[in-house]
Amino acid sequence: MIKAGIIGASGYAGSEVLRFLLNHPEVEVVGVSAHSDANKKVSELYPSFYQICDLPFLEDEDEVIARADVIFAGLPAGISEPFAQKTLDQNKKFIDLGADFRLDNPEDYAFWYGKKYENSALHQQQVYGLPETHRNEIKQASLIGNPGCYPTSVQLGLYPIMLPHLYANKHIIVNSASGVTGAGKKLTEDTHFTKTNESFHPYKAGNHRHTPEIEQELTKMSGEAIHITFVPHLLPVNRGIVSTMYIDLKKDIKLEDIYKLYQETYQDEQFVRVLPLGKQADLKFVTYTNYCDISLHMDERNHTLIVVSTIDNMVKGTAGQAIQNMNLMFGLKENTGLNYVGPSF
Repeated sequence: MIKAGIIGASGYAGSEVLRFLLNHPEVEVVGVSAHSDANKKVSELYPSFYQICDLPFLEDEDEVIARADVIFAGLPAGISEPFAQKTLDQNKKFIDLGADFRLDNPEDYAFWYGKKYENSALHQQQVYGLPETHRNEIKQASLIGNPGCYPTSVQLGLYPIMLPHLYANKHIIVNSASGVTGAGKKLTEDTHFTKTNESFHPYKAGNHRHTPEIEQELTKMSGEAIHITFVPHLLPVNRGIVSTMYIDLKKDIKLEDIYKLYQETYQDEQFVRVLPLGKQADLKFVTYTNYCDISLHMDERNHTLIVVSTIDNMVKGTAGQAIQNMNLMFGLKENTGLNYVGPSF
């Protein structure tokens, strides 16, 4: 059995990792920590765990690391480095659900997050944890930067089309909408019920901190510099992301050919479903699952490809993807513990 520990387990990301790990046939959860809720039982904070998981939240992260083979960290930006180093020093594996190990360029991290890398040698070991594009590196890794939720939906939606000879414009417009859990557990003015209920609005238009992560990875896929205009929106739902991307295609490319390319790219990927032409991706049918649904559409008048990508921001966008990475790191079948079907209505 793999012994797993969660640092920052009282937040939404950490509790979602715990929910999946408790149903994982090859994992035993041996410790969870949370400063703000130290000595409380998990089930006191989250009643759904009552009589299922009554572990206490520990205050000492070192104790969690000592017990575990793999650590999941659900922490704010700028906090994960020392815990990652302690984990690696003990020849264990570390999966960071935050932003500290996603960006290659420390200047990008400083600009967008207002933090700096304190341990540059540690970042030489980080591997970006999107399995569909970094699978081989993940299998050999000990330190994973789990992708952001918006970047996951955008990258999976655009990966097949990133061949340079297919599109005419290297500037891509991305509109995304997320459920309120994407903002984290800490309450803000925008996440009050009275503000989000019966509302739908953009936020951080053109300056969201996931922008450099998306551009970094799309540029790697393409081999050419990709720039995006990214506008996120807040949906009045608990979970889910819908990302809509607009790509100018070269004039001789047909939607049927693009659809075939997507089918071929993802034919062996269990967690990416390319819907038949004419269907629309809908977040309802991916909630609580590790699936990404993609639908393709064409604005024939302007010859613009429209890609719609839907995920559950807390699963494929966070916890499910982290466990998918863990499965790869430990040589398990990639779908172990993740075969959940979404709601039918």
